[in-house]
Amino acid sequence: MGSVFKIYFPCVTGKGRKVELHQRDLEAAALGSETILLVEDEDAVRRASAEFLSLHGYTVLEAKDGLDALAVAKDYGSTIHLLVTDVVMPNIGGGQLARELASRRPEAKVLFLSGYAGKVLMGHKTVNSDNNFLQKPFTLKQLSAKIREALTRSSPVK
Repeated sequence: MGSVFKIYFPCVTGKGRKVELHQRDLEAAALGSETILLVEDEDAVRRASAEFLSLHGYTVLEAKDGLDALAVAKDYGSTIHLLVTDVVMPNIGGGQLARELASRRPEAKVLFLSGYAGKVLMGHKTVNSDNNFLQKPFTLKQLSAKIREALTRSSPVK
């Protein structure tokens, strides 16, 4: 059903080098001003994605799973333009979250993310087309482009 990879790096005693984000790097990705509810159970992926999207003008609401996302959406007093959610998560998965959020926030569009493929995704009955799904792993530039594509769709995907 899956693979586990372990990578061991040697210890480094010297200082690392600082990497700076240049303006041309920001311009290479699509900019926005909408509000995104980002739901990802992997903290590192969620934090990196949220920081990247915030740098590109989006208001990012973070949630660690479906239950947390429903609470965040309930407490947020303005429009949520896009739900970006992992498909397979503890408590409430992405498909159920999208259905529940649609009843409370019908204007929200949906973009599903997953590292799983095939039978696992079919079992969740969430991904109905290529326009609302991004396969992990992805680059932040791919995420930005897919978000812009999802936001420009004429109607929410259910």
